[in-house]
Amino acid sequence: MGRFYITTPIYYVNDAPHVGHAYTTVNADALARWHRLVGDDTKFLTGTDEHGQKVADAAEKNGVTPQEWTDRTSARFREAWDALGISYDDFIRTTEARHYQSVQKFLTAIYDNGYIYKDVYQGLYCVSCEDYYTTESSIDGKCPIHGRALTEMQEENWFFKLSAFEDRLIEFYDAHPGFVTPETKRNEALSFIKGGLRDISITRTSIDWGVPVPWDEKHVFYVWYDALINYLTAIGYGREDDEVAEWWPASHHLIGKEIIRFHCVWWPAMCMAAGLEPVSHVQVHGWLLVGGQKLSKTMAAEGGVRLTDIAPVVLTNEFGVDPIRYYLLRETVLGNDGDFSHEGITARYNTDLANNLGNLVARVTTVVNSKCAGVGPAPSASSPLRTDALVAIEDSAQAWERFAPHHALEATWGLIGATNAYLEKSAPWKMEPGPELDAVMGDALEAIRLVAILATPAMPGVCEEIWRRIGLSGRPTDERFSASAQWGLYPGGRQVQKGEPLFPRIKTDA
Repeated sequence: MGRFYITTPIYYVNDAPHVGHAYTTVNADALARWHRLVGDDTKFLTGTDEHGQKVADAAEKNGVTPQEWTDRTSARFREAWDALGISYDDFIRTTEARHYQSVQKFLTAIYDNGYIYKDVYQGLYCVSCEDYYTTESSIDGKCPIHGRALTEMQEENWFFKLSAFEDRLIEFYDAHPGFVTPETKRNEALSFIKGGLRDISITRTSIDWGVPVPWDEKHVFYVWYDALINYLTAIGYGREDDEVAEWWPASHHLIGKEIIRFHCVWWPAMCMAAGLEPVSHVQVHGWLLVGGQKLSKTMAAEGGVRLTDIAPVVLTNEFGVDPIRYYLLRETVLGNDGDFSHEGITARYNTDLANNLGNLVARVTTVVNSKCAGVGPAPSASSPLRTDALVAIEDSAQAWERFAPHHALEATWGLIGATNAYLEKSAPWKMEPGPELDAVMGDALEAIRLVAILATPAMPGVCEEIWRRIGLSGRPTDERFSASAQWGLYPGGRQVQKGEPLFPRIKTDA
């Protein structure tokens, strides 16, 4: 048994959660569920980022204090994740006392090590992404991420000596080729480092909504530096009973590509400066696009995509929790940009879920009830499906391990397709009761049992229902994967139930 520590970015509370947040969180949740299934000691962290100018501005606009605003908006993220069946082990808020302690301890270590100094910052700043830009990195004076005009700022700040870590970061990347995946994103981060690193501001004096700087009471830490440290806060950094040694070597950050610089350049350098090894792995994913536009709060405000129409709860109310989870995991290869559309969800639902999985379960349970007195037969050790099952087990397991939910589900649906083809060829609905029929139905029930195990990280609720319908007690996750994912373990002699369609087809205009 190993360890697996998976984190999402903590989400900024200047607005409500949307499907872009859900995409990251569902992927992290599925990966955490997989590692629990294989028996790894697993910790899954998510939460909310609650400091900074944007939060203070949003609170003022709504006539409440920043703390009241963050309390209200952070709760909306918890509600969204509950609606999607997210199984986080810890939900961190950066306004918690434990986080203040870790931030101050961590950045004081960097200060004591000589990597923080005071200077005056003068340049361009984007309030929307809480980031500084040079004239060269802007686009005609606008933020390259949000497209908004950048603000000219001059302010006394404390700076982090990022430039001192240019060579060390390159050496680290060379020594750890799998530090950032996919490789295209690794190359992007490495190219940024090799292009030359400038020291960066880490404090503000123009606002007071942030973690106070312990050695200078006039300053608060800049929101991004406070936020990054949450991954260490959750494992007790700065406490006497910390668990850093146990969890940090098994740490994995799942992030969107727009925050590569923060997580793949600044963050490992900060860890080095504090005397800590960087995170073990950063998995970068692409953007979900609607009509070619990135899902973002800014575009919604400017009249583009209306995120209120594609909030997680809107989707789950229409399609169900597990179908939305399946779509987010299956439609896009993790690391690539992907299209998001109502039509795409409907197509996946009707094809993969209703026609393939749902139809398979309905066929098998119906025949068992009509021709086997409702009692499921045991499978055959030499079944034609055995090879397909073993391939699906191996390919799916390897895919989950390499952060490829899309391919894991593709392998699982390969077994579903093979089982449906086996039933079409055997036509058990035409057979008379007897050993030949029992062999076919036992094989099909065993394939369904394995599908329920393989698909449970993606669709835990549906897989538990399938488990129950084929007469099994408990849940697909009750045994470790190595023990349960073997051909021939369906016991037979169990009462099989038909039930309502798992995925009633969605009518379309076509």
